Amino acid sequence: MRTLFYNGYVYTGDPGIKQAFSVEDGRFSYVGDNETVLSSYKPGDILIDLKNKFVCAGFNDSHMHLLGYSKELMAVDLTEHTDSIADIVSCLSSKLAESTYTDGQWLTGWGWTQDKFHGDKRMPTRYDLDKVSEDIPIMINHVSGHCCVVNSKLLKIAGLQNETGCLNDDEMKELDKYEPVPDKQTIKNMIYEACKILNSKGITSVQTDDYCIYRCIPTGVINQAYKELENENRLTVRIYEQCNLQDLNSLKEFIEGGNVTGKGTDMFRIGPLKLIGDGALGSRTAHLSEHYLDDENNYGHSLYDQKTLNQMIEYANEHGMQIAVHAIGDKCLDEALDAYESVLGNEPEKDHRHGIVHCQITRKDQLERIKKLHLHVYAQSVFLNLDIPAVRKLVAPDLSETSYNWKTLLDMGVSVSNGTDCPVEKPDILRGIEYAVTRCSDYDKNPYLPNQRYSVSEAIDSFTIRSAESSFDEKIKGKIKENYLADFVILDDNPFNSRHESIHKITLSATYLNGKCVYSRT
Repeated sequence: MRTLFYNGYVYTGDPGIKQAFSVEDGRFSYVGDNETVLSSYKPGDILIDLKNKFVCAGFNDSHMHLLGYSKELMAVDLTEHTDSIADIVSCLSSKLAESTYTDGQWLTGWGWTQDKFHGDKRMPTRYDLDKVSEDIPIMINHVSGHCCVVNSKLLKIAGLQNETGCLNDDEMKELDKYEPVPDKQTIKNMIYEACKILNSKGITSVQTDDYCIYRCIPTGVINQAYKELENENRLTVRIYEQCNLQDLNSLKEFIEGGNVTGKGTDMFRIGPLKLIGDGALGSRTAHLSEHYLDDENNYGHSLYDQKTLNQMIEYANEHGMQIAVHAIGDKCLDEALDAYESVLGNEPEKDHRHGIVHCQITRKDQLERIKKLHLHVYAQSVFLNLDIPAVRKLVAPDLSETSYNWKTLLDMGVSVSNGTDCPVEKPDILRGIEYAVTRCSDYDKNPYLPNQRYSVSEAIDSFTIRSAESSFDEKIKGKIKENYLADFVILDDNPFNSRHESIHKITLSATYLNGKCVYSRT
């Protein structure tokens, strides 16, 4: 049985706009004009009038944390209406008052940033959280995910000596062994519910770093949860797992267990080794070559020494693993590029698809090295909303001029995909497209480096075909093209005809995976 879609504005990802397409057995069987599609109608076919709506390939978030998003959906959302520490305390207290917490449960929140506070922009402390409760463990994660604040009760449980209760990346690892852990069925339910929300945002594929969310859960359990959802036909987003493994022994054990890039199906597949090289700009933990402008003693820090980073990248490369290194600061990027260069040697053109996640604070010489090494870049244009004010305040002007230079990289021939890093940001692809096109922030309407603006087509491509390139999938998805997987999204309005600053207001009509509707607004 075929489904025939006609009378649409179909952006295929290739030159030229089409009107219609047909879907059969989960793939596009024809893409072209209304007349051809309608004349091919046979009894039993389904006809769907697109009513001049905009259609493009399903959105592919090339870097996020799906399980982390699932987890945060159960926590207090501190991203909105928390413009002060007092607001955070009030939100947490309200949640506590309306809930029942059993022994061992934590009260958690996420998404706050001191940069948005009115007045005093200091970090919260344990003493602020103690006002909510001194009896229930409390943890609130910074929007960056690279620091958190805990109350005195949780410090005591974890045996940590920390006067403020503000923990950075390394200290946060100490909490893992004490955190309440969901069983496999709970994980499946969490993933299922999060995927339905992603579908409502037009997302049909994600490249997700899940293993870092519950470190005490074996990677095999998380993989099995996905596989069981797939077998039960309850997985509505294609998964490419960015395998966050912290040390060489864990990597060796993982690979010896038969896990290499590409293993799996079109619904769940092992992706790259994911290494977190440094922290984030907002938490002042990204590793910079020059000190932060508001703290002359702070350069941030890397999470690996050069020798360890080289060893892990070398082992993964030799054993069939793609690699993706989180690098936000330019000093950390130096270390990542040095490691790639030492491993790739005289074979930088090999189709390795190794890459840099974030690639934010950069110098011109580093952009050239990325091109020379044929690396992929996983950008997050949605970060510009909070980072535009931050980068102007924290990074030296000469360095900021060559930072967030994703358009330059694109023009140099580098494959640059796009993502949201959800739950660091909400999985709002249309906002990501808008920020890529405007280079403006909600808090600062002066465009940051306007020469780095994407065209609307480049922005859409960054969430479709460019993301497909990052997972070796550009020949099967990311375009509306014959024989490609029939993953697509229908929008009520055309982003090419919309005011650039209003793209985020476009409503999503429907999302299709394998030619089947997985979300409909009506």
